[in-house]
Amino acid sequence: MQLYSIASGSSGNCIYVGTKESSILIDAGISMKRIREGLEAQKLSLEGVQAIFITHEHTDHISGLGPVLRKVPIPVYATAETISAIWKKGNMNGVSEELFHPVEPERYISLWDMDVMPISISHDAANPVCYTVQSQGKKIGVATDMGCYTEEIVGHLRNCDSLLLEANHDINLLQVGSYPYSLKMRILGERGHLSNDASARLIQEILHPGLQHVVLGHLSQENNFPELAYQTVSYELENNPVWNKLDTELLVANRHEPTRLLTIE
Repeated sequence: MQLYSIASGSSGNCIYVGTKESSILIDAGISMKRIREGLEAQKLSLEGVQAIFITHEHTDHISGLGPVLRKVPIPVYATAETISAIWKKGNMNGVSEELFHPVEPERYISLWDMDVMPISISHDAANPVCYTVQSQGKKIGVATDMGCYTEEIVGHLRNCDSLLLEANHDINLLQVGSYPYSLKMRILGERGHLSNDASARLIQEILHPGLQHVVLGHLSQENNFPELAYQTVSYELENNPVWNKLDTELLVANRHEPTRLLTIE
């Protein structure tokens, strides 16, 4: 299996997960041009994508969906509430509703050689989810846009081989930054986003010898930066004796360009 962040950040998200037989995108929150170029950089094609899984209806996760579907009719999977919210945004002109398929949290969707699990998350959207993808004994998780995490989320992520996890903001930067007070409270709230510190705590709950990669993603452009996210999380992890026994690679996803393709050995 392979995990490939075409883009991850508060300004746009699109993640590729693939096997030798199949490939999907999780979210389409950047332009079709950037999605296509990101795929082609790895000798992949948009036409070869067999499904798009949407986490929720916020613009940074669906802005490229309409243009993609008007060009390539790829099946889309999301919760029924998310699908309804996408259509209410009014940017699906010329797109067939038949491309959309509802999913339910905690119920697998089996497609080709993949089992995709939607998992409920706490975020200010209609009925948002994150996803894990399993194939031939390997497992990838993509989990962002969570104001907090639950035991259910920990349980689903605990045996991932590779994981892209939100590290949205530095709490101090957010508190002293220029955002309005109401927006700061939204981000810090239980339906907001995970901070660098919270991301580090979650990682420590899911450590196991098979964890090969952790990619920190969905960084805020205003309240975080890659070096700070990496340093904060790695500092916390280096104080954990379990982490120090592992060979897990810690990376930070780039918001403006693809991050190195990761292959599960």
